[in-house]
Amino acid sequence: MKSLRLLLFLAFICATASSQDLSLYDLTCEHMKNPIGIDVLQPRLTWKIKSTGFNVMQIAYSLRVSTDQRFSQSSLIWQSDKTASDESVLVSYRGPDLKSGQRYYWQVKIWDNKGRESKWSETAYWEMGLLSQGDWKAKWIELETDTNRYSPSPHFRKEFSLSKPILKARIYVTSHGFYELHLNGKKVGDQVFTPGWTSYGKRLQYQVYDVSPLLIKGNNAIGAVLGDGWYRGTLGWGNNWAVYGKRLGVLMQLHITYTDGTETMILTDESWKGYNNGALRMNDIYDGETYDATMRLTGWSMPGYNDDNWFSVRIGSYSYDNLIASEGPPVRKIREIKPVKVFRTPKGSLVVDMGQNMVGWVRLKVSGPGGTTVTIRHAEFLDKFGEFYTANLRAAKCKLTYTLAGSGEEIYEPRFTFMGFRYVEIDGFPGNLTTENITGVVIHSDMPVTGSYESSNPLLNQLQHNIQWGQRGNFVDVPTDCPQRDERLGWTGDAQAFSRTAAFNFDVSAFFTKWMKDVAADQKQAGEVPHVVPDVLNRQGSATGQTSAGWGDVAVIVPWTMYQVYGDRKLLETQYPSMKRWVEYIRNKAGETYIWKGGSIFGDWLFYHPPVNNHTEHDGYTDRDFIATAFYAYSVTLLAKSAKELGKTEDEKFYTDLFEKIKNVFNHEYVTPAGRVGTNSQTSYVLALMFNLLPDNLREKSAQFLVNDIKSRRNHLSTGFLGTPFLCHVLTENGFTNVAYDLLLQESYPSWLYPVKMGATTIWERWDGQKPDSTFQDAGMNSFNHYAYGAIGDWMYRVSAGIETLKPGYRHLLIQPHPVKTLDYSKASFESSCGTIASGWERKDGKIIVRVKIPVNAKATIMLPVDNPDKILESGKTLSLNRNLSNIRIVNNKTAIDSGSGDYIFEFAE
Repeated sequence: MKSLRLLLFLAFICATASSQDLSLYDLTCEHMKNPIGIDVLQPRLTWKIKSTGFNVMQIAYSLRVSTDQRFSQSSLIWQSDKTASDESVLVSYRGPDLKSGQRYYWQVKIWDNKGRESKWSETAYWEMGLLSQGDWKAKWIELETDTNRYSPSPHFRKEFSLSKPILKARIYVTSHGFYELHLNGKKVGDQVFTPGWTSYGKRLQYQVYDVSPLLIKGNNAIGAVLGDGWYRGTLGWGNNWAVYGKRLGVLMQLHITYTDGTETMILTDESWKGYNNGALRMNDIYDGETYDATMRLTGWSMPGYNDDNWFSVRIGSYSYDNLIASEGPPVRKIREIKPVKVFRTPKGSLVVDMGQNMVGWVRLKVSGPGGTTVTIRHAEFLDKFGEFYTANLRAAKCKLTYTLAGSGEEIYEPRFTFMGFRYVEIDGFPGNLTTENITGVVIHSDMPVTGSYESSNPLLNQLQHNIQWGQRGNFVDVPTDCPQRDERLGWTGDAQAFSRTAAFNFDVSAFFTKWMKDVAADQKQAGEVPHVVPDVLNRQGSATGQTSAGWGDVAVIVPWTMYQVYGDRKLLETQYPSMKRWVEYIRNKAGETYIWKGGSIFGDWLFYHPPVNNHTEHDGYTDRDFIATAFYAYSVTLLAKSAKELGKTEDEKFYTDLFEKIKNVFNHEYVTPAGRVGTNSQTSYVLALMFNLLPDNLREKSAQFLVNDIKSRRNHLSTGFLGTPFLCHVLTENGFTNVAYDLLLQESYPSWLYPVKMGATTIWERWDGQKPDSTFQDAGMNSFNHYAYGAIGDWMYRVSAGIETLKPGYRHLLIQPHPVKTLDYSKASFESSCGTIASGWERKDGKIIVRVKIPVNAKATIMLPVDNPDKILESGKTLSLNRNLSNIRIVNNKTAIDSGSGDYIFEFAE
């Protein structure tokens, strides 16, 4: 009997140890962690697996969903059977219909290929939003007189009383313009720039907040202050304001559930009061904010405030049919930075250097007499004389004006504007300004960091830094072109060029899911995609609009790219009609000629132009109809691939055949028998090779012509926005990786490292935004925070460090690092949907050492530049087949190794 008990005890210990070796983490729902307020009727759930050992794969899972986090039998609404599957990413809920406002808790457990069963995971949850228009009971409230530009911010308030203990309370709120919500004197939530920027007429997001801790028994007060934002503020150029409407308003309902099960709602309606003569005198995204603290409405969102001089509200008449739950990551204050110095310019201006070109604002700490006014201006650069430089901001004032109340130490930061800047000029500051008086507040969409890249070259590391900061500054709810001048719009060409790099640096799954729906929403009747999304350059509701090759192709390129990175089939399904409409628009324009004439407005934007006094070097010009036709072919190819993934057999065949027709005409029109392409520009060769538009017998010749052009320019590029993202990839794919490295590591203009050498901390719009003599390019278009040329980051991750995917979602990896003699090491990591992937190489003592990490539930093919496996050591031993490495072979003079999850170290002679 004792022996039996001992055996049972040992079995229990072994089972416990086994389950501890297999666990789940990082549970998400619809790409978000514990989201509140979603309207997806069958939410998709994702988990990652932590395990010891090598080659671990999930073979089955079970999910359970409950309305109670204890998962009691009575609260359990769905539990899947043990499902034989290795899927762990975006697995759909398959239970009963979900209810508005209900929170659902979920857990998962898995079984692996080692015979182990995990414990149930940690508990995660999602909460539904309002699933029908009938759930909305509130009314839009506005102010009758609030229709003027640059007018004081409207405030709204209401008091109410609660007499019973509260179980839970939720606020559902949206607005026309920005809103900031307050409850009993405290700001609700930590988001900024709510409700975000969408195509408002068709898609207006609302937010959901758990405000249970903010309510009190007895008297309560709720209030909202509004800003012009993207709804009424200045957008684009000239007198382009109030694109969506001139009157700001708010729609809010507070749902309260008491502990006795009864419910009540506080709604925006006629009972509210409004006021627009407070401290926030003016706000505008481009022009900044004026705040007079002597007019502060102290206590306005607290119970007992005297609002006798406030006004009755106006009830707005708007449909609920454009209201949607929030889809993308919210914009938040992400970090704070302190200035590196305070100084006077040669002309005496008082300037603060933040040390980093950043996006957000500064927080001012100041003491002084009431009525003292401090003015803060913003700039990205100092001119060659060391003076504050704002010409490149164009019409944007980018100015904060703060008037002190005189009440001791005062803290001011704006709430309804943002600036792109490194330097701030302070005028009127009372006393001695030090770095303690200024704090930089960095804002952007709250996207988890997923990628890192590092090499032995400090300039290259700074380039990576600049790429990431460029993305931070321009991913502010939509992917903008720049964050500082009178533009800051969702330029489609910039986004498609940078999308793959963006997905390495940060988790942009939800970000692009949301924005691509606005691309579809703003797509015109015939299928054309506007230059910017949301479309504020055409009249709202316009059935037609301009488009351009390489910009409109965002409709196809980004969904396909996101599918490759995240394996999100639903995104592809959702966007497929938009993708097809875009291609059909071009097909109707090109007709039976298969050449899209007049389809490119912007060409290869900002390609290299030699200095005016250089009469020997040709520029990088590429024929615009060539560009339009090449991108036509590319979008057709991606559409055919998407159709195949979605099982649309007829479309796959039709568009595959269409590509061949375009390719034949393209070669007749633009390619010589000798392999010369287009205008002989670098972009001509890059697009033709990247988009597979050349016959096999000409690819080698054309690639050599490309290399010859690069060499003739002494290892410099001449590409613009459309050619640059593909340039180094084309060189690598055609056997010229060393030339790609020569371009990457080039330090003189035009190159990626030239701005780094000039002190850049973000990516510039132009190759020579600041010239070697410290003068500037054309101030009419010269952003110093413009991510498009940062698309080289994709090559750094995928080729230099060697992280590539062979199957959507990185379920099957290609690890293929590319060592080069001009670097001592190069390494990267990427947090995929399955877990951490790492790849890198270093040169040490005449050997190349490659370190690889493959996450659980993924497989990899590792390609090493060695023509004989016997020359490779793995973890110090001769490379051989084992339970971790399932296949070793020679492919194109390289050693290919198939592996499962685990950490690996390979070593071979240079």
